[in-house]
Amino acid sequence: MDPGRVLTFRAVARRRSFSQAARDLALSQPSVSNQVAALEREIGTRLLERRPGGLRLTHAGEILLEHADAVAERFELATTQLAVVARGERARLRIGAFPTALAGFVPAAIARLRVRFPDIKVRVDEGTDDLPARVRSGELHLAVGFEDTAEPRQELASLERRDLMRERFMVALAPDHRLAKRSRVRLADLSDDDWTAASTDGLIVRACRAAGFEPNLVSITHDQLAIRALIVRGLAVTLVPELLADPFKELALRPITGPGPGRNVYAMLPPGGRHPLVTPALDALHSIATELQVAGSA
Repeated sequence: MDPGRVLTFRAVARRRSFSQAARDLALSQPSVSNQVAALEREIGTRLLERRPGGLRLTHAGEILLEHADAVAERFELATTQLAVVARGERARLRIGAFPTALAGFVPAAIARLRVRFPDIKVRVDEGTDDLPARVRSGELHLAVGFEDTAEPRQELASLERRDLMRERFMVALAPDHRLAKRSRVRLADLSDDDWTAASTDGLIVRACRAAGFEPNLVSITHDQLAIRALIVRGLAVTLVPELLADPFKELALRPITGPGPGRNVYAMLPPGGRHPLVTPALDALHSIATELQVAGSA
């Protein structure tokens, strides 16, 4: 069976139109029709039927389409792998990500990527506000950033953005905290507690102010080990994103009652030409993020 004809059939089957498939493939419509007809003769059965509403797949066509999708996926994978080999030393993929993503889903995505490309080398750098500029300059091939849902970022001009997930925040308490047995917690009920946050004017402080109180900050730190130590010993409470649910699983993590803070997590891609591994890396990031969202809503 000619794989080229199979892929042409796939384009027609997906579009349910010879003319639209021809445009997609940059071929003439007679050429597309001839290839599908030749494939039908080769197989010995009809794959498509013309109906008043358009083309319809026969049973044989439905079966072949499943295999055609697999053929297309293998061709795409082969193209990517050959492009990586052709680049030689450029087969290294450089990814940037904010700290929580590095502690959350990025490692899982890289592991999934390596299942498909076991010989690749991936470097992952931590960053936040510097990530867009590093992607623009070519220092990074891909970066994962975030924005507070209440304060969208503006500095992504000239970069392509792909949304990965909307992340909610949870209250993090010591296991023996007075509110730890509740299924959900109101932020206002923590107005008398001591807090730890990454800054004096960031998302956590703004969420507390929106709930009607000024948090008593006893610690300003980004360090996750320090944050966990403070909370587990009952010295502070805080808000943690869903991505840290697993690293912080020894704490009492509770959803917030009523409106709570959130953030959008997205990938930043450079304009123009890209490293051949960017697309499969983005696919891995998106699939892991989707799985986390589904698990979190279960």
